[in-house]
Amino acid sequence: MKVNLLRPRRLRKNEALRSMVRENTVSIKDFIYPIFVVPGQKVKEEISSLPGCYHFSVDEALKEVEKAAKVGIPAVEIFGLPEYKDDIGSSAWDMTSPVQQAMKAIKKEFPHMLIVGDVCLCQYTNSGHCGKLCGQEVDNDPTLELLAKTAVSQAEAGADIIAPSDMMDGRIAAIREALDKEKYENTSIMSYAVKYASAYYGPFRDAANSAPQFGNRKGYQMDPANSREAMKEVELDLAEGADIIMVKPALAYLDIVHQVREKINRPVAVYNVSGEYAMVKAAAANGWIDEKRIVMESMMCMKRAGADIIISYHAIDVAKWLKEEENNV
Repeated sequence: MKVNLLRPRRLRKNEALRSMVRENTVSIKDFIYPIFVVPGQKVKEEISSLPGCYHFSVDEALKEVEKAAKVGIPAVEIFGLPEYKDDIGSSAWDMTSPVQQAMKAIKKEFPHMLIVGDVCLCQYTNSGHCGKLCGQEVDNDPTLELLAKTAVSQAEAGADIIAPSDMMDGRIAAIREALDKEKYENTSIMSYAVKYASAYYGPFRDAANSAPQFGNRKGYQMDPANSREAMKEVELDLAEGADIIMVKPALAYLDIVHQVREKINRPVAVYNVSGEYAMVKAAAANGWIDEKRIVMESMMCMKRAGADIIISYHAIDVAKWLKEEENNV
C-alpha cells in the first residue's frame, strides 16, 4: 500500500539545504563583548570564576579591544573596579576612574568601535548595593540623580550607548533628561528593563567586587517567578525613552525574551551572564560537553527567541568559530 507521506526530512538532506531553509542565523555583528577595567598599568589578571576573562588596566584593555575589533565584534561594554568606594559611589562619575579613562582611550584608538557604558553603583558603593542607602534600603529617588551623573560622565568619556542596570524606578527618564540637557541627545539608552534577581550573577559579582555587604537585591531586581511584571517594566522604560530593551539573564529567561519580542518593535538585547558562561567553561574543562557546539546552540536559541543583540563573554570565541565555518563553506 502506497502512502503519500509528508517528508520534512527532505529539507534536512545536506548542509546546503539546511542552510537554505534555516530560519535564524547568528552573526558576529549581533555581539557586545564585556570588558573589566581596573586601576594601574600593565595589569592582565585572569578572573578565576570566569576562565578566559581578565581584569585589565586601561593600557591592556586597548589590546583586548584591538583583538575584538580584528575578529569583527562591533561593540564593547565597559565594567570597572574603582580606586575608591564611598557611601554614594562617587567614583562612578569620576572622570579619572578606570571606566571613563578606558572609554576615552578606546574612542581615540578605535573610533568605530561602539562603547556601551554600564550605569550602576554597586561596584562603587561601600555597601555593594546599587544606590544611595536610607538605613538598609536603597533610596530610589535620591539615587536617580547619582545615576544620571554617572551616565553623563560616560557620555562625555565617549560612550555611544548608556546601559542602566540598577533597576531603580524612573531611572530611564532621569538619565534621558540629563543626557539631553548636556547635549548628548544622540547617546542611546539600552535599558536593563527586565533584570531578574538571579543566582546566575555570582561570577560577575566576584569579577566586579560588587556583592552586597548585607541583604540582597530582591527589593529592586525582579522576582524570577514573574513574567507579566516584565511587560510592565518594558512599557515603563519605553515610555521614559529607552531605545533598546534588555532581558537579563538570557538562557533561563528565553520565554521572557520571546514575550518582549512579540510585544515591542524596538531592538531586544539579552545578557548571556557570568553564571551561564562559567557553567559552560567548567563542563568543557571536564570534557563533559562540546564547548563550541553548546555555545553556538545557545547563541542560536537566543536569536530564535527574539534577541537582536547578545552581550556575551563568549563573543571572541564565537567570532572565530563563525569565521572558521565561513572558510569551510
